[in-house]
Parts: sequence; C-alpha cells; structure tokens
Amino acid sequence: MTDDFLENITFDELAIGRQGTLTRTLTQDDITLFAVMSGDVNPAHMDVEYAKSDIFHGIIGQGMWTASLISALLGTVIPGVGTIYLEQDIKFKKPVRIGDTITVTAIVRDKRTDKPIVTLDCKAVNQRGEIVADGLATVLAPKEKLRVARANLPQINIPQHDRFNAIMQRCEGLEALHTAVVHPVKPDALQAVADAVKAGLIVPVLIGPMGKIKAAAKEAKIDLSKWETIDTEHSHEAAAKAVELAVSGKVAAIMKGSLHTEELLGAVVPHDSGLRTEFRISHAYVIDAPSYHKILIVTDAAINIAPDAATKADICQNAITLWRTLYGEGKIPKVAILAATEEMNPKMQATVDAAVLCKMADRCQITGGILDGPLAFDNARIDVTGACAHHQAFKRRHAHRGID
Repeated sequence: MTDDFLENITFDELAIGRQGTLTRTLTQDDITLFAVMSGDVNPAHMDVEYAKSDIFHGIIGQGMWTASLISALLGTVIPGVGTIYLEQDIKFKKPVRIGDTITVTAIVRDKRTDKPIVTLDCKAVNQRGEIVADGLATVLAPKEKLRVARANLPQINIPQHDRFNAIMQRCEGLEALHTAVVHPVKPDALQAVADAVKAGLIVPVLIGPMGKIKAAAKEAKIDLSKWETIDTEHSHEAAAKAVELAVSGKVAAIMKGSLHTEELLGAVVPHDSGLRTEFRISHAYVIDAPSYHKILIVTDAAINIAPDAATKADICQNAITLWRTLYGEGKIPKVAILAATEEMNPKMQATVDAAVLCKMADRCQITGGILDGPLAFDNARIDVTGACAHHQAFKRRHAHRGID
C-alpha cells in the first residue's frame, strides 16, 4: 500500500497472527467533527468548565472516536478494501485526551473454514503504552485482490468563534450600559434585547408604541416587567426621544429596533441633535469569518453614500478606534483602502483619495492603524503568502511595527 492507493489482504493471505496498525492523534477538531457527525455533544467532550469537575478532570474524546479507528484499520489496512464489518465487542479502559496519539493494532486470531469470515484481536494503545480500548472484531474478508486509489478528503475548517467569546469576556466586570432601544415592535428585536440583557451588556429602555411592543413581547414570550418603557406614537417620535435621553446622559447608547436606519439617523445626524462629534458618523460591520484568523471590519456600507477624502479619513479613524476597542491597545490594525485597481490613477478619484489617506496616516493625521491603498478587493488581504510585490514591499516597509 502507498499513500495514494489502498491494497487489501485477501482471505487466503490472512494467516493467523498477521497484523496491521494505524495511528492517529486526537485533536479538538476531531472531537468537534465527531460531535457534528454523531450528535454526541456530551459536555465531557465539549464543555471545558464542566469537564474540569467530572471524574476525568478535563476534556476527553468520544469513546466511539477510538472505536472508529478500529473500523478504519479494518476497512483500509487489514483486511482492507472489500471488507464487511460483521461484529465488534469492545472495552474502553482509559480516556483519550486531546494530543494523545493512539495506535490501533488488529491481529488475525481465527479463520472460518466454511466462509471467508475472520476474527481479529483489536487493541488501541496511547503514546505511553497504555491500553485505552480492546476487543474482538469479526469481518467478512475479501476474496479478490483489490488495489484502488485512496479517496481525496475535503479540507474542513471548523470555526471555534473564540474571537467573539474573547470580546464578550472582555466585557465581563464592566457595568451594563443604559441603552435606548428604538421602536422594538417585532419579536426578533425584543429577543436581541433579551440576549443582550442576559449577557450583562445593557439595561434597556424600550421606546415606541407600547401596544405593538407588548404584542411582540407576547409573541416572543418575553417578560417586559423588569424593563423601563416609554410610550410614543410612532417610530420617528421614538428616535427623537432616544436622542433626547442620550444627550441628557440618561442613556449611554442607542440600539436600533424595528425601524429603518434613515429614520433613526434622521434624529441623530442633524448638527443641533447634540450627539455629533468632530468626526463624521460612519457605519462599521464587524465580521467573524471562520476561515480568517481575526475579525474583519467593513466600512462604510450603510451611511455615507459618496464620501470625499476628508469623510473617508473620519471613516478610517472610526474603524480603527472600533477595532482597537474590541482588541485592545496592544495590536495595530491594518486598513485596506479599496478601489477598482491597486495602482494610483489621477483619473480615478478613489485611487487618489487612497493615496491621500495613506499620506495622512504617515503624518499622523490618521492614527492607531497602518493604512495601505489603493487596493483592489481581491488583493486587499496581506499575509505571509501574498505573492504581490506591492504587498511584499508594504510588509518590508512596516516590518518594525506590530502589524496584525
């Protein structure tokens, strides 16, 4: 057998005492994948805090993961291709933990004379030589010699969402924000409020038509009795009231409920609203992509329609400030300024603006991040495998800085 092919051992070739082995190391991804496949989400395998208090004092792999290695050995090594699994008895003797390397061995114990049925002693041993499982397997062995290509397995990425959890953990110990929730007249809006309250993030003040809010709460089976409410006639009045509360300091944040963004911003954006700062208001969309090693922030996707260079400078600064708030001051975010091309073209205003923003960053008019642009969308990601000479030059130029 080579790495690319599977070749079986026929019934006639299976002499008593012949054996085969297979070795695997248990990883967290193995546990997660096995749970997805089998539905075995026993907290002994999935919940670190729970597992600390059980008899094993830590996460262990599912017992049937170990048993599946026996199945893999019988189906791919001995007897191999064409084998039909008939029966298995197994005893689990020790837990298998993340990082344990398990070697499974199958030894031919008996052969029937009337049928191509074989019994094999099976044993799974960890890297310390401890038997973690053993038992007998009975199989219908192949009579025909077969050699087939090994299947190419897909690459599977398992999102752990530790980034989101890390951000939530940073909020622990902080005081919940009094938050004006504007026009939450649909069940999903109230459910979002309930989730935020449960996480200890907000103390809500519900603002809107109370008849509709109560109807939505009834549908969502949410108790409103512990939350402050303010009755308004419609969504525009709710937005205006929320701004009033924020300006007076009675709430520290405004949360959008079941109304259009332009309705809410219609109350927030005017210069006399009392909420405007020196920076342009901008939208930031935080993305936790399973296939990427950190959160991404996309801006501006909802508020500024045709920003000029000065507005883009504020958008960049707002996004950098948000990123550093989420991640802390110890890391420096990179900002990719997008255009239709990565080359500066005086006839294409987006590329000129990108060059201006980069120079503003060089002169500390935009701070806290590392800017590069113009960049086309397909080459905005900068990493160690980037083939673009433009990107490699960027990395060399900023090699002395804490780029993340």
